[in-house]
Amino acid sequence: MFQRIYDFVLLFREYVVLSGLLLISLTLLAFNDNVQMRHMRAFTTVAFGLVQEQLSIVPRYIGLRSENNRLRNTLVNLTDEVSRLREARLENIRLRRLLGLNESPLYPLTGGKVVGKNLTLLRNTLTLNLGSRDSIREQMPVIGDGGLVGVVSHVADGYSVVRILLNTDFRASAKVQRSRVDGILAWDGRSLLLNNVAKTLDVKVGDVVVTSEYSLTYPSNIRIGIVEEVQEQQGTLFKKVFILPGVDFVKLEEVFVMNYTPDRERLMLERRSPGQSRR
Repeated sequence: MFQRIYDFVLLFREYVVLSGLLLISLTLLAFNDNVQMRHMRAFTTVAFGLVQEQLSIVPRYIGLRSENNRLRNTLVNLTDEVSRLREARLENIRLRRLLGLNESPLYPLTGGKVVGKNLTLLRNTLTLNLGSRDSIREQMPVIGDGGLVGVVSHVADGYSVVRILLNTDFRASAKVQRSRVDGILAWDGRSLLLNNVAKTLDVKVGDVVVTSEYSLTYPSNIRIGIVEEVQEQQGTLFKKVFILPGVDFVKLEEVFVMNYTPDRERLMLERRSPGQSRR
């Protein structure tokens, strides 16, 4: 054992001597209390402190990176939550407007969402997330926050298709609310028109148009829109009345389906009578 230690010291004697001298020098410096040594110790302490402060940036930098990643993840989560809350708030506003259509509805209403749109065709439609299991049937009227949207044309278990005002197959009996002038509402592929309005009848721009009592599909007094333009036509007895729909179909997201059933006695009677074509 001692022989190994002796061989090791002998092999590295230069380093052992240097280490011993350094240890003796440091001991003498530590116990030396003259003015020069005090200044040297103070300078050494300050220098060591500065070096230590600079080196402490390394673990602090690593910690800051980790904290920055945590804050970034928190920010992403909060941003997503704010977006969802904003969307919920906007949906709440739209639903409040829908509920305000009629504070005491005469017919039960079933609320639904628009899940599909066709707005660039001659026969434009909407698809709703309501179907037969929600008690939705064909020919039920559909309304939005601006008034009449259309009528249910096809029904599946969980979905239904709505034929909207902007559809060449759509027809509805309508009237001018102010003057009680009535006509047939139809879309010609470019404009929504109130047809069969005689030139002598009182219709003005800005008049509100609603469904009339003559309709078998829609209850009366559902808002449709306003008169946008009135044109006098040469060689005919009728005016051309352009209607601006109250519903913005591009932005439409929520609707109500009205559980409305026409009077069966009236329906059967009018079907037996010739010339009855009111919608």
